[in-house]
Amino acid sequence: MKTLRLVSLLEGISLLVLVGIAMPLKHVWHMPLAVRICGMIHGVLFLALVSALVRTQSERGWPLSRVARLIALALLPFGFIPIERELRRDA
Repeated sequence: MKTLRLVSLLEGISLLVLVGIAMPLKHVWHMPLAVRICGMIHGVLFLALVSALVRTQSERGWPLSRVARLIALALLPFGFIPIERELRRDA
């Protein structure tokens, strides 16, 4: 659970950096490299989050609907906050 919480936090922060910093750098100051780097990091962290969620689901017997809801929250820029609250309650 500790690993899942850490990956969730890192993934959420990477999404905020991607949307809040890298995208403006690309579209306003014409620096596409920022999106390429941040996007790759975020993609790897998102896959790690999904993997950790599936692993936790099988270990703890969570319903698939809970995993799907947590993945959907991870798609939102500040979705890692309610994810963290839920995981903290469950731990």
